[in-house]
Amino acid sequence: MTAAGGEVEPGLYDISAELYHQDPIPGGSLSSTGLRRLTDCPARFKHFLDNPEPYKPAYEFGTAAHTVVLGDGPELIVVDAKRWDTDETKAKVAAIRAAGNVPLKPEARKRIDDMAEALARHAEAADLLQPGSGIAEQSAFWPDEHGTWNRARFDWLSDDLIDYKTTRSVNPDAISRAVWEHGYHQQDAHYRRIAVELGLVSPRAAFKFIFQEKEPPYLVQVVELDFPARAIGAERNLRAAHTYRLCQAIGEWPAYSDTTLHISLPPWAEKKAIEEIS
Repeated sequence: MTAAGGEVEPGLYDISAELYHQDPIPGGSLSSTGLRRLTDCPARFKHFLDNPEPYKPAYEFGTAAHTVVLGDGPELIVVDAKRWDTDETKAKVAAIRAAGNVPLKPEARKRIDDMAEALARHAEAADLLQPGSGIAEQSAFWPDEHGTWNRARFDWLSDDLIDYKTTRSVNPDAISRAVWEHGYHQQDAHYRRIAVELGLVSPRAAFKFIFQEKEPPYLVQVVELDFPARAIGAERNLRAAHTYRLCQAIGEWPAYSDTTLHISLPPWAEKKAIEEIS
């Protein structure tokens, strides 16, 4: 990832997810997740920077689903044991994880295969991920006009940007809430900017999310965010990047407030209370 002089070269790299998440950029780079944490609170960003997130089973299921659907990722190894809490099975599972692979219970593997079959029956989603139409799990690194390095890992890079997400529900209202709660509008803006700046896609390229439910019947929904959502995401990213540079310069990563806050009820709660007494 470096030039002859040892400097990092902007571009697209086929590297492991582990190396990407370790952040190979000297001095650090901003990921979409990092920008979202900065938007919430600089102190939270700094905590996770210094204390990488511990293992969570839900992450492994998502990783395994990505591997099957996108055809790229770690090896999936089924551990057919009645109990996973015995010393023998725990040692086997730990060894699989240590080797960079994903251990799965038989029922989890069956569920993921069923999800892949359901997605293959969804005409638009299947067409977007048609083998040979793009490349999976590619990492991009790019410095902005301030010299701040940014990074992104594209699920599927073709003429458009495709991101696959497993979720509880693909009901449009549920997806809208998930976009806001998880900051997917910021991810859209961040990934799109990096891809365009590196010349990987046209400025008119689409960013499409493929959402799929994790329980039967494994419903699938392809989604594009509208312009206001993307604009809000881009603005949040710019403010988060400014906060990042400021905190780096002063060496302080503040929380929400050092003094007493006066908190109101959410607008919807106030409206409901007024309706109840009117």
